Parts: sequence; C-alpha cells; structure tokens
Amino acid sequence: MKFTAQQIAVQLEGTVDGDPNAEVYQLSKIEDAQKGSLTFLSNPKYTPFIYKTKASVTIVNDDFIAESHLKTTLVRVNNAYDSFTVLLDYYNKVKVSKKGIAKSAVIDESVILGKDCYVGSMTCIESDTVIADNVKIFPQVFIGSNVSIGKGTIVFPGAKILDDTIIGQDCVIHSGVVIGADGFGFVPQEKGAYKKIPQTGIVVLGDNVDVGANSTIDRATLGVTSIGNGVKLDNQIQIAHNVELGENTVIAAQSGIAGSTKIGKNCVIGGQAGLAGHITVGDNVKIQGQSGVISSVKDNMIIQGTPAFSYNAYNKSYVCFKNLPDFTKEVNQIKKKLDL
Repeated sequence: MKFTAQQIAVQLEGTVDGDPNAEVYQLSKIEDAQKGSLTFLSNPKYTPFIYKTKASVTIVNDDFIAESHLKTTLVRVNNAYDSFTVLLDYYNKVKVSKKGIAKSAVIDESVILGKDCYVGSMTCIESDTVIADNVKIFPQVFIGSNVSIGKGTIVFPGAKILDDTIIGQDCVIHSGVVIGADGFGFVPQEKGAYKKIPQTGIVVLGDNVDVGANSTIDRATLGVTSIGNGVKLDNQIQIAHNVELGENTVIAAQSGIAGSTKIGKNCVIGGQAGLAGHITVGDNVKIQGQSGVISSVKDNMIIQGTPAFSYNAYNKSYVCFKNLPDFTKEVNQIKKKLDL
C-alpha cells in the first residue's frame, strides 16, 4: 500500500516541505532508507543522515532547519517521534486488516464467528468456541473447544489456544504461543514414580494483553490461571498453573513463574528472572534480570540477586563480594604474619 507525503501530513496534522506527491510504501531507519521509504528524525545525533538519506519522505519536528540541500521531502509535525509511532501503529493495523475465511480452514459448525473476522489457511477451530467481531486468526492456528476470544484480538501463525481458554479484547497472541496446556502437576509415588494430577482449570486473559512468541501459559489445576488487563509478556516466558498476574505488569524474555504465585499490579520483571511457587509479589515491584525470588515481596520493592533481596543492599554487597579474592589474600597474609 502506497501513501503520498500529503496524505501522511493530513494524517499527522503536519505540513509538507517538498513534493506533496512523493510516494512511500515502507518504513525504514533514516540511515538505511531507500527510495519509497518513510523515515523520521527526532534524535539530534542522527541529523547528519538526513542529508544523505534516500528516503522519499522524512518526518521532522517543526523547528528543524536544514543546513544544506535535502533530497527527501519533509513532513513537519509537532513531535516527530510521537508522529512516527502513530504511523507505526497505523501500519501494523493495515497489515493485519484482513477479512474472510480461508478455504482450507477447518471450523466446527457450532463455532460462532463475529463480523469482519479473518481465519487463515490450515487453521482449526473446534466446537462451541465463540469469536467476537474483528478478530484476526492467522494460518496454522489451533483453537480448542469452548474457547472465547474478545473483539479485535489478533492471533498470529502457529499459536495454540486450548480448550476453555478465555481471551479478552484487543489482545495480541504471537506465533508459537501455547495457552491452556496442562500445568506441571505430579504426585511422587513409591519407587520413585510420579502420578499425574489432572489439570481441570482454565486460563483467563484480560483485555489488551500481549503474549510474546513461544511463551506458554498453563491452565490451572483447579480454578483459574489469571492474566490481568494490560499485561505484556515478552518471548519465551513460562507462566505456570494457577499463577495470577496483576494488571499492567511487564515481564521480559525467558522468565519463569512457578505455580500458584500471585504478582501484583504494575510490576516490572527483568529477563531470565525466576519466581518460586506459592509466593506473593506486591504492587509496583521491580525485579532485576536473572534474579531468583524464593519468598514473598512487599509493595514497591526493587530486588536483585539469587536469592533476591533489596536492590540497594545488593549493590552494597556486590562491592564486597566482588573483592573477596583480594580480601582472602589479605587475610592469608595476616594469618601468615601471625603464624596462625
């Protein structure tokens, strides 16, 4: 899809400086842009690139003053960074604005599909599932029985949404995600064997939840694994059975939350963090990357380490333990002098 500089200016309430008919069909970084690209300049350190860029159109701040000749057409706006973000959001919406049902999709006759939905090729949707208006389900997705998916949600290729899962409005489920698989529940038996505990609960996602590629959210043993409104999960995250995540909590890649742990609102959890089961993490908690959390955490704390403790205390302690070899050497020298 192509857009002219004038169309972009109208969309962003900006003005054109150059050719209003300059056309673009892709988004690019200013240093890599080619003819047909739309780019932006907001960080002053990238200013030299605007004189070299091959981009057909560049979004700039209103107060930008060119110091030499420009080949690119400018769209002047109040805030170039914010305006380009608006265009990125619009571009993504255009990319997924598909409608219709692929011939190779397999949809049970009991499924309820809302208006303006898209179901891609080789997708399978099983019985009694309800899919609201404007949901986009890309190719090779599996959706089990009795699933509910809210309005405007996007499910990217290869995702698996298993029986009884409830997904809210305007969620994004990326490729490779598995929602509703069995939790890791086994009872030790005699002679070292394990007996599986049936996992009979469900997963419920609130509205505006993003689940990154290849992440997994397990169904509850009993009850609900609950993901609150606005939660953002990065790629390759494990959410175990009966976990509760409060609204607007953000978790970075390769983190794992063990069973029945409750995490509050507005928390930020760094990459590769691990949280033990059956603990409670308060609201507004920040957990640094690679931390191991084995006990409950109060509201507003910042923690780090394995096992994790106060971020400030960790930094003070680090000054000591990073110098342990020197301390040990000094102690040994003192012991030698004292003939101990």
